[in-house]
Amino acid sequence: MEKAPKYQRILLKLSGETLGGAAGQGLDIPSVERIAGEVLSVKELGISVGVVIGGGNLMRGGCLKNDSIPRVTADNIGMLGTVINSLALQSMLEHLGCQTRVMTAVDMPKFAEPFIRRRALRHLDKGRVVIMAAGTGNPYFSTDTAAALRAVEIGAQAIFKGTKVDGVYDCDPLKNKSAKRYDCLTYDKVLNDQLKVMDATAVSLCRENSMPIIVFNLNHPGALKKILLGENLGTTVKE
Repeated sequence: MEKAPKYQRILLKLSGETLGGAAGQGLDIPSVERIAGEVLSVKELGISVGVVIGGGNLMRGGCLKNDSIPRVTADNIGMLGTVINSLALQSMLEHLGCQTRVMTAVDMPKFAEPFIRRRALRHLDKGRVVIMAAGTGNPYFSTDTAAALRAVEIGAQAIFKGTKVDGVYDCDPLKNKSAKRYDCLTYDKVLNDQLKVMDATAVSLCRENSMPIIVFNLNHPGALKKILLGENLGTTVKE
């Protein structure tokens, strides 16, 4: 008999690059389908799922900023990239039979609903996956911060951050084979050592609201479901 899930409502944070395949660029349909399948496998456990996706596979605002394009405009362009990714994931989830809503922090009613907290909670209570796009709707804030904010707003019990590695290391494991993986970290350790979990604003918001962050390898099939069912995978950041 399958174990009961550890959490009943989660926020899944995805980088845009996860939708871009091996190159991390553009939209790779097999990658989008694989990720949608991972989300669906969690939904089938009866877990309520919110999603926040970055836009780095299409356009990373920080890379555009220069004398001609100010930071505010660059970040606005990056927000649009997150909407494109969110619509792609929504379409794939619905193709697989999963009811999904995209809600945006910037009003664009022809494409998606505006993010209204009470409406988002209603969708989640009805069993729909809610994808929250366009970051916080403000420049100078990352999608990591948006994920932390939305997780608190929807009453998620944890943030799951899908990455290319199976947790948080003391140095880059892709460059150093002797890198040490942490099973568990405190928020203060992450901030003081400047470990690349999420940006400092996001980690601080999680600390203030006692929101655990679980970092795991999204490229390992079934990893998200296994963690939710109690397997000790990835790295957990908490008090």
